[in-house]
Amino acid sequence: MTATAARLSELLRPAVAATGYDLEDLTVSAAGKRSVIRVVVDRDGGVGLDEVADVSRALGASLDALDEAEPGLLGPSYVLEVSSPGVDRPLTAARHWRRNVTRLVLATLVDGSTLTGRVVSVDDEVVVLDVDGAERSLPHADLVRGAVQIEFSRKATAFDDQEDDA
Repeated sequence: MTATAARLSELLRPAVAATGYDLEDLTVSAAGKRSVIRVVVDRDGGVGLDEVADVSRALGASLDALDEAEPGLLGPSYVLEVSSPGVDRPLTAARHWRRNVTRLVLATLVDGSTLTGRVVSVDDEVVVLDVDGAERSLPHADLVRGAVQIEFSRKATAFDDQEDDA
């Protein structure tokens, strides 16, 4: 019997947190006789390749210990893949919005409407977007999701100065 994604998420979340990251997603799928465990991690400031390697080592050690404690839980063998979320990851939690301050986003609201604006600030209650030069505060409860918009030739803005200071 192999572990479910929910069970592995519960077991691995502390190991991810100990490395200073958030466990954003975990999936388990079959690939022949192997299980493929895909883990997505993130944190404020982003995740680089060296950090992904650090998290991968920590999770590998946790999975090895789990496999020793509960033989067969992970199947006959497994492959661990650790990555950071891509730009196409939906913004659904306050931390996702916060990690995209200064980015242009398409926000989908609970009433089904959408609006495009630049994320100005985020707290536990609201997301503030600059929509055509006017700030608009949106409570998290009014947001279904957001999607980062790719800007290939972004014009310099006051937001860029804020990023440089950070």
